[in-house]
Amino acid sequence: MRLHEAYGASLIREIEGTTGRRVQAGSLYITLERLERKGFLTLRSGESEPGRGGRPKRFADVTEEGVRALSVHRRALLRIWDGLEARLENT
Repeated sequence: MRLHEAYGASLIREIEGTTGRRVQAGSLYITLERLERKGFLTLRSGESEPGRGGRPKRFADVTEEGVRALSVHRRALLRIWDGLEARLENT
């Protein structure tokens, strides 16, 4: 949702930059396909690009259902973390 044009390479850079963890492209695409099957995002192909061997970029767009699901999970995580911040900051 942060990215204006979300496609494989840009998603990998975003995830690696925010988490500090390495992301494998194959794992990313499997996850995107699962999220699409659940209705949380849609995948669409861009134009073929010569610099990519004629392969198009695959763009991901979050659906309204995906935004709702993210909101539900965010509230649950905030409830889990409630009251733990002070203790964690002292470690």
